[in-house]
Amino acid sequence: MSESTKKHKATAPTQINFAILICSTSRYQQLQQGAETTDVSGDLIETLIRNAGHKILLKKIIADDKNQIQEAAKSILESPILNAAIFCGGTGIAPSDITIETVTPFLEKTLPGFGEIFRRLSYEKVGSAALLSRAIAGVAKGKAIFCIPGSPDAARVAVEMLILPEAPHIVRHARE
Repeated sequence: MSESTKKHKATAPTQINFAILICSTSRYQQLQQGAETTDVSGDLIETLIRNAGHKILLKKIIADDKNQIQEAAKSILESPILNAAIFCGGTGIAPSDITIETVTPFLEKTLPGFGEIFRRLSYEKVGSAALLSRAIAGVAKGKAIFCIPGSPDAARVAVEMLILPEAPHIVRHARE
């Protein structure tokens, strides 16, 4: 790690406040019908973030619906207390996968390296199927925004290997 990166990371916040949005129409419909639903990826993300010493201020299951995703993005960007958000799910190539298209217009700057490195790490685990991921990250209004696949394995790779090591550093620069 370069000296300048070390300096930047040293002055990054030690604790950041996250929002977790699970984009899943099937789970959202289960909740709307009062049925019990499991959220393996969301629970995993929450555990990893809390174990790293950060806080979860919002965790919500929403549908793969443009209006719901837009409303979630707006509320995150308007929040004075949130520093980062993870949108989990809806990043594939199915017609219903609209997280990327819906969140991208809110980003002031994108971080292409996030998706590139995520796909490289995923390739080591799942082979050529990694090219189906459209994971992205960026910043807006001083916040770090991540859009990651909904599978638990993909969520673990994204959070453990990229988001947790860099989110405070990203937030530091986004606030400048």
